[in-house]
Amino acid sequence: MTSPPPRRGRPRALGAGLAAAGLTVGMIMTSGALTPASAATWPSASGSQAVTATIKVSGTKDYGMLRLYGSGDLGTGGQDEDQGPILELAAGATLKNVIIGSPAADGIHCLGSCTLQNVWWEDVGEDAATFLGSSSSNVYTVSGGGAKEASDKVFQFNGAGTLNVSNFAAQTFGTFVRSCGNCKTQYKRTINLNTIEATYKGSRIVGINTNYGDSATLKNITIVGDSSKKIIPCQKYIGNSTGAEPTTNGTGPDSTYCKYATSDITYK
Repeated sequence: MTSPPPRRGRPRALGAGLAAAGLTVGMIMTSGALTPASAATWPSASGSQAVTATIKVSGTKDYGMLRLYGSGDLGTGGQDEDQGPILELAAGATLKNVIIGSPAADGIHCLGSCTLQNVWWEDVGEDAATFLGSSSSNVYTVSGGGAKEASDKVFQFNGAGTLNVSNFAAQTFGTFVRSCGNCKTQYKRTINLNTIEATYKGSRIVGINTNYGDSATLKNITIVGDSSKKIIPCQKYIGNSTGAEPTTNGTGPDSTYCKYATSDITYK
């Protein structure tokens, strides 16, 4: 087994007390509720494995905190579009307890409804995960985990349906979740974010297309290290299907597109 190349921001191990408490790795119990991990509680890998061709997953796959990283065609570590993913999940698949190391290529693709449980990205490549599929009934669930060093997006929502992200930590990112602004086929997309810790630097928590009827609901969002409040909680766009750069269409809460109150955003 080869060792992965050097990477940024190696996470530190969890304390024994957390494991003894039976909590999911990377989550902290506060007043009876799970909250995202801080930088000090990111998990260590149980081992490392190079991936030279996309791994296809169906059913349920638990990696036991193994680190997967790209090599060969998946080893550039760049931001180029149309890179292959490290993992491709079939519709209905569940992925548990895995660390995506560096190079990360295009992370994880979900071809339909999927569940990502306790998945961590140490250094995001093109995107951490991309959600695909044409059915409005698709539900994509991200529960627990975290992502670092996403120079563009953490989660790219290209398909139709609903994306639910909870108990997740993001550190240094462009946009945390983006509804595709210029995909050839566009859909109405629903995004629900609950208990998210976003550590500056970052630009936007979520970006949605108002002209396609997208909506984003934000609850229990904690923004760390952004005393100037530069991170935009919810950016509205006018999307298109031509490939052109979408235009912006305002920011801030409303009752239709960006669904949150100012009290749902906490700065620390």
